[in-house]
Amino acid sequence: MKNVFLQHKLCSMQKPLILVTNDDGITAPGLRALVKFMKEVGDVFVVAPDSPQSGMGHAITLDNTLYSKKMKVDLMNGAKEEYSCSGTPADCVKLGLQELLDRRPNLCVSGINHGSNSSINVIYSGTMSAAIEAGIEGIPAIGFSLCDYSWEADFDQAKESIIKIVKEALENGIPKGVVLNVNIPKLSKKELKGIKICRQARANWKEKFDKRTNPMGKDYYWLTGEFELLDKGEDTDEWALANGYISVVPTQFDLTAHHAIQHINNWNLHE
Repeated sequence: MKNVFLQHKLCSMQKPLILVTNDDGITAPGLRALVKFMKEVGDVFVVAPDSPQSGMGHAITLDNTLYSKKMKVDLMNGAKEEYSCSGTPADCVKLGLQELLDRRPNLCVSGINHGSNSSINVIYSGTMSAAIEAGIEGIPAIGFSLCDYSWEADFDQAKESIIKIVKEALENGIPKGVVLNVNIPKLSKKELKGIKICRQARANWKEKFDKRTNPMGKDYYWLTGEFELLDKGEDTDEWALANGYISVVPTQFDLTAHHAIQHINNWNLHE
């Protein structure tokens, strides 16, 4: 009886296990900052791509082999264990949960991404797709992004806010089927006004293709474009970011348009 009580006490004292991943690669400054922050909250386990995987969305590797390698990227501020993965961000989470971890993590955090994943960008984001993959597996998950594409971006300015959001998620839980999309404006710590819970702004990309010809006479294209905000609401992530707030959007991976079911049911499809 005494041994059972002791075992229960030890389990209750166990630090939360936090799985950290991203899409910019295992050596990216954003991930290294997130690892450092998460070490103040719990035990950290990293599975991240061995090379940049931005814009991969929720792609997974089906027709090729996956490789993982145990690493130690930062001897001073590194995680308890770290693995690079040859696949996509979603692959990293799948491999971590099914093969590399010896216990179920209490939380998965993805990022910190170099650049915004607000509004429509969430669709294309490897950062958010990694978090969503964890959510699909029933792991509470959060994606973090900083609206600064620079490799030398200052991630420390949002440290307190990131830790606060993570601690609240661990203490209060995240609703089932929901993943948090957190975006941080490019501001100093003093300039940050706070945190706002938002909806995703309606927006789109007006795409353009820069058509060129290589020396062999073959045409090729560079994708470019302009971000087009279609939403003037003051309850959106884009408004929050533009006005100095960190935006938190509860995102769901059930893509059913429930409000449209009745409308489609009125179509003449059943005869």
